Amino acid sequence: KEFIEGLRKLCNEKDMLLIFDEIQCGLGRTGKVFAYQYYNVEPDILTLAKSLGGGLPIGALIAKEKVASSFKPGDHGTTFGGNPVACAAAIAYLKVLQQENLIAKCQEKEEYFKKKLEELKEKYPKYIKEIRVLGLMVGLEIKKDGPDVVKKCLEKGVLINCTAGNVLRFLPPLIVKEEEIDYLIGVLDKIFKKI
Repeated sequence: KEFIEGLRKLCNEKDMLLIFDEIQCGLGRTGKVFAYQYYNVEPDILTLAKSLGGGLPIGALIAKEKVASSFKPGDHGTTFGGNPVACAAAIAYLKVLQQENLIAKCQEKEEYFKKKLEELKEKYPKYIKEIRVLGLMVGLEIKKDGPDVVKKCLEKGVLINCTAGNVLRFLPPLIVKEEEIDYLIGVLDKIFKKI
């Protein structure tokens, strides 16, 4: 938080733009509409994509008026910009996000997921180093090689990722059910039990 606030201050002092890439973490993924809302700052420019189109290719750039007003017609173009199907998907996603209260549900699932991971960590302290949770962006730092666990999860029908060699990364959809989280925890439990 202090780093981000310091960055905003530096950008203000040097008359530089602060750009936040929320392509992966925006629109509810972190338990807030935008991840930057966890910090006491606002970006000058914000980028969005992925969840915005519900799997269809779309991206968006949101800018403060002082930045947006510098764009004139023809200044910015895209090869596939304005695709009506992708735009309709984006509008539908935003409606569902609000109507189904997905951000509040994400916060509930965050607490549930975190609790289940903490229980797993208590059971396997020699394998699990740290739990990192922000909404439904979840990392589990383990004391073993992560790709082996990823492979074993895939064999059980669970698709996860590994970053930095030993951080298991989970990005379930905002509509994930508790039973699905339980299934993942069960798979991890069996894997750690056999290590």
